[in-house]
Amino acid sequence: MKILVTGAAGFIGSRLSERLLARGDHVVGLDNLNDNYDVSLKEARLARLTAHANFDFHKADIADRAAVERLFATAKPQRVMHLAAQAGVRYSITNPHAYIEANIVGFMNILEACRHLPVEHLVYASSSSIYGANTSMPFSVHDNVDHPVSLYAATKKANELMAHTYSHLYRLPTTGLRFFTVYGPWGRPDMSLFMFTRKILTGEPIDVFNYGNHRRDFTYVDDIVEGVMRCIDQVATAAASWTGDHPDPGTSAAPYRLYNIGNNAPVELMEFIATIERCLGLEAKKNFLPLQPGDVPDTYADVEALVTDVGYKPGTPLATGIANFVNWYKGYYGIL
Repeated sequence: MKILVTGAAGFIGSRLSERLLARGDHVVGLDNLNDNYDVSLKEARLARLTAHANFDFHKADIADRAAVERLFATAKPQRVMHLAAQAGVRYSITNPHAYIEANIVGFMNILEACRHLPVEHLVYASSSSIYGANTSMPFSVHDNVDHPVSLYAATKKANELMAHTYSHLYRLPTTGLRFFTVYGPWGRPDMSLFMFTRKILTGEPIDVFNYGNHRRDFTYVDDIVEGVMRCIDQVATAAASWTGDHPDPGTSAAPYRLYNIGNNAPVELMEFIATIERCLGLEAKKNFLPLQPGDVPDTYADVEALVTDVGYKPGTPLATGIANFVNWYKGYYGIL
């Protein structure tokens, strides 16, 4: 297939593009290569893709409507995996407009382009942050998620609502994927594993929020990508049993689906840190701090819908995933 991957120079997008190319798909990559974190890391990810004959790269911003329209008109992708977004909870508190521009305006441009081409299936990244103030565990796609606690989460909820509208009005098949704390090689420098590893190696103290009383459903990047690929292949359909009398948030009478992709095994933050320490052979200096605005104490993915519909459940052990990251990090930065 010809598949458009937005955010192709990103953490998940670059790894997904590699896997799609390896199985024989033609990948059209889109990324604006912005400087919200180290551009050289994005370029290094991209360099692993550009030598491939079936990879075409376009530098453009999804918020640029004309550029998106031109890309769809020339590339004519059959399916779209939309990963480009402004990510991160804390940054959304200090720079809210960036989230409206990328996550709302940008997603609107992708939706419009998909319906006018039209594409066979739009799959897009949502987030575990969408569960917000919910405390019933594990988080299920059948739960109500109307109480976000960050603007980032609110924009992802808006994406799901916008996608449903297009599925309903135009019968555009859409699938939203709620990712749970993705980690692994080639990760983002603003994420905890990357920051903790860098600071432990340099002897700097790490900030441990909520005094270490977090639990996170850490999910290895290759598990995320496997789930994404299966969802791209499984075109969303209407749920025959759906009724407006008892509306299920995870399905619809329109061709619309939502899935959690998480490890289904939350880990205490202090165990996460201890695992990094074991892999590095160093002990972290810890700066214990209160819960940050916009953060939630725990995440835990119910993946029953993913297992039922696409036959997949993530399962990479945390120790394996962190060891893979540490090995990559030392190799990439030339640390002996």
